[in-house]
Amino acid sequence: MSGYVIQRCLQAIVVMLAMSAIVFVGVYAIGNPMEVLIPMDATQDIREMIIARFGLDRPLWEQYLVFLGNVLQGDFGRSFVYSMPVTELILSRLPATLELTLLAVLGATLIGVPLGIWAGYRPDAISSKTIMGVSILGFSVPSFWVGLILILTFAVWLGWLPAGGRGPVVEVFGVGWSIFSLEGLSHTLLPAINLALFKLAMLIRLARAGTREIMLTDTIKFARAAGLAETTIVRRHVLKLIAAPIVTVFGLEFGSTLAFAVVTETIFSWPGLGKLIIDSITNLDRPVMVAYLILVALLFVTINLVIDLAYAALDPRVSRGQAA
Repeated sequence: MSGYVIQRCLQAIVVMLAMSAIVFVGVYAIGNPMEVLIPMDATQDIREMIIARFGLDRPLWEQYLVFLGNVLQGDFGRSFVYSMPVTELILSRLPATLELTLLAVLGATLIGVPLGIWAGYRPDAISSKTIMGVSILGFSVPSFWVGLILILTFAVWLGWLPAGGRGPVVEVFGVGWSIFSLEGLSHTLLPAINLALFKLAMLIRLARAGTREIMLTDTIKFARAAGLAETTIVRRHVLKLIAAPIVTVFGLEFGSTLAFAVVTETIFSWPGLGKLIIDSITNLDRPVMVAYLILVALLFVTINLVIDLAYAALDPRVSRGQAA
């Protein structure tokens, strides 16, 4: 098991080095931020001074090596637009996106998995067919349209929930969170529901497919022949056997939601990472763009590493197969 862990960690390091080079070269090949930052009436001397100040007069390979050395020390540089360390800027926006993602993915999992198991356990029941019919909407309807409908219904017509913004925050361990106050939670509900619908539909269908497959196996037949209660069969066998794909989807969906909640944050004016990256792209704020994309790559590499280790813990054959 230890050899498997070391192997996966080394692979993750190689992937991150390759991704950092690709992201750096790709972002720095798009546009020239100096056209945005330097006034049109600036003299040539001022232009050269500003370019040299940001290190953009050096060859690209040298800029990358300097950047890589700084990243290894935890320094992603300073934002061109906000004139503050990029790490500090991203960390200031992270709690808003993180709490929205946690609420959406956890809610979708806690609701979707039981519904999917029920739909697979009783496939011919009217309730199961209703669940599967409703789940199709999660795949079919665009998230921006759902967001607008949620605002129109619950904020404009009914007036139950606010249409946007994050609302008041409560500091917990030095970090501001909206979900720990009633008013802040009311601001979080609509964007969290909008984010959760696609995940909910995916988890329902995944849990149903896994349950249907397992219910036809000899394991379930023997368990029923042994006189085990149906709730015990579902808890001990069905839920355990479908845990691996659900863990995978949960991890990947958590990462994708955390990294790409751009549409939802834009519709609901949510001050998170999605809005930050959109503003950075508009203003060609290269340090923020590079840091964001590298952190997203690190997030997915870490999630995949954790999933692989979870697989190895759930099924020791995985680590033995890799070792062989």
